[in-house]
Amino acid sequence: MQRSDQSAELTWGDGGVPVSTRFDDPYFSLAGGLEETRHVFLQGNDLPTRFGPGFQIAELGFGTGLNLIAALLDWRAAGRQDRLCYTSFEAFPMSAEEMARALDAFPAARPAAAPLLAQWAEGRRVIELPDLRAEVILGDARETLPRWPGQADAWFLDGFSPAKNPELWAPDLMAEVAAHTAPGGTFATYTAAGFVRRGLDDAGFAVTRAPGYGRKRHMSRGVLWDRA
Repeated sequence: MQRSDQSAELTWGDGGVPVSTRFDDPYFSLAGGLEETRHVFLQGNDLPTRFGPGFQIAELGFGTGLNLIAALLDWRAAGRQDRLCYTSFEAFPMSAEEMARALDAFPAARPAAAPLLAQWAEGRRVIELPDLRAEVILGDARETLPRWPGQADAWFLDGFSPAKNPELWAPDLMAEVAAHTAPGGTFATYTAAGFVRRGLDDAGFAVTRAPGYGRKRHMSRGVLWDRA
């Protein structure tokens, strides 16, 4: 099992894109990470139209924090006056300096990123702002997700490539995702890998394939079947 005290191991690719040396995979698209996040994870979960009081997003793979920032920007653009709830599961966290270097590629994200990074640099893993409560749960998601008491209205499934990090896409973990999804809750992910889609289908999601971002032809999204 992965220890919770392990950190990200990075190199830096073209355009300042961080690349995990552990998984040999970039953290975001070379074609535009912020736009990809909005296409895959926000639009894929029908956000921001579904935002409401107490809305809970959960995520596998915190990475640079870009998905959180994109969600917060859309939360604010929607005129929400309450708090967005966000929980992310991460085994290999970046340092605040690494996150800041990665997020420099996205000028639109910098104002929202600054207070988050300041708290992260202080060692906080529960980040609180007037319109946000975000918790990053460190450790192997196969151990930490089953212990999480929450239920998500929307899941961002954003682990490294299933071919390189299959543990984060295993059927048992997809079953835990479903078990921690609110009635009518949804997921979205950039991958259309067959075994991932089958695992989510077996877990109880109605899975559909959708157009991917950029050069990627397909992604996956789904809604949890009514268990009644």
